[in-house]
Amino acid sequence: MNLRRDVFQAIADPTRRAILLLVATQAMTAGVIASNFDTARPTVSKHLQILTECELLKQEQNGREIYYHINAERMKDVADFIEPFRAMWEERFNKLEDIMKNYKGK
Repeated sequence: MNLRRDVFQAIADPTRRAILLLVATQAMTAGVIASNFDTARPTVSKHLQILTECELLKQEQNGREIYYHINAERMKDVADFIEPFRAMWEERFNKLEDIMKNYKGK
């Protein structure tokens, strides 16, 4: 049974978030990515598979090597979904800050 991967389940994992941060600036091979973690390479490969299935990473073959790079369009979709929540919380924190300023003034 082939289950569709959920992008939010994928980014819920701290290792996968770290992988996304690593490849955000430059494409890397699985070996280079794995060298940044204290886990077995097959474990990192599984994380890469999940991120690729969610389309957060893209693969690019260059000779014998496969390079992973961030899929900016997919990341923008995630950011666009989260933006209304960020704006809501920012408004709430600004209101709380105003209340705290008034409280300190008394």
